[in-house]
Amino acid sequence: MLILNKTQGKFLHSIINQWVENQTIPPETGELLRQGFSIRPFDWKKLAKYSFWVSLICFVIAAGSLLADKVLLEWLEAFFTLSDALRSFGLAVLSALVFYFGLSRRRAKPKRVFSNEAIFFLGVLLCAGSIVFLGMAIDTGSGHFSLLFLLATLVYGILGLTLSSKLIWVFAILSLGSWFGMETGYISGWGAYYLGMNFPLRFVLFGAVLTALSFGFGKLRQLKGFQKPTYVLGLLYLFIALWLLSIFGNHGDDRWLNIRQIELLHWGLLFALAAIAAIFYGLKYDDSTSRAFGITFLFINLYTKYFEFFWDNLHKAIFFMVMAASFWLLGSRAEKIWNLEFLKRPSPKRGGDSDSDTD
Repeated sequence: MLILNKTQGKFLHSIINQWVENQTIPPETGELLRQGFSIRPFDWKKLAKYSFWVSLICFVIAAGSLLADKVLLEWLEAFFTLSDALRSFGLAVLSALVFYFGLSRRRAKPKRVFSNEAIFFLGVLLCAGSIVFLGMAIDTGSGHFSLLFLLATLVYGILGLTLSSKLIWVFAILSLGSWFGMETGYISGWGAYYLGMNFPLRFVLFGAVLTALSFGFGKLRQLKGFQKPTYVLGLLYLFIALWLLSIFGNHGDDRWLNIRQIELLHWGLLFALAAIAAIFYGLKYDDSTSRAFGITFLFINLYTKYFEFFWDNLHKAIFFMVMAASFWLLGSRAEKIWNLEFLKRPSPKRGGDSDSDTD
């Protein structure tokens, strides 16, 4: 028997009831369909997920508390007296052991998804520490530390693919974004612009490219499982960068404080158009991720522009009445389109209704 959560169960119940009411299926078939699934009374999966995250947080707090322990302080003192190269090597070995243990445990207990990912997370932290000490060991004073994030991207990317871990893959994408920002900053001498673009505008392009690449992941067998996290992070980079761009424009210094907000309006319009496009894409292709991003950042854009343009000059009630009227018109238009599509559907023939009844 199929076990569903409450939301899925209610949805299936409503669909089956509608089919029975429209005589698409007989009541007996509807009852058989209802008996084919049950509703889970409590979502233990979410509880397990949140419990492991809380456990990791508590582990970090406990580790911090142990720093006051005299014996542990002596161990730490001995560790930090080692050379940076030895510390990097030691953490790398420890990280490899943790990843090996996590992989072995996942093979033995594949259903323990969240606890296995929590072990991989500890390995990620140890690996990050190893890369930091490696950078300290080979530092030449050039300040080109963005290469460490590129190394982290490669290491996490390979580990994510090898271990089939979405969590590690997420850290690979985050490291890639950090490398991109720092590398362009380093090339430009940490100036305000790189190829005429400030940091928000650069990350608009980065997020757009990352989002576009995620669509291609679904066509590759090895990358198909990483399509969703790449897609989500790409949209996150894109919309946060668009939001910052709508506030600061393509300015990398304090000049934006001395310009009128109307001069940044085109960036706000670009932000709004991107959000609306995400909403319509989500509605057309039933993409809840795109729809959620579009709705969330559209409201963030509206509130941002409200505080920028109308906070001191327009009564709050008038602003929100205008917004309410705008969305009412949008909803009415959408409802009309939905009704037109609904009327195009062939209505199910009820018992006794057929062409032969006209004879």
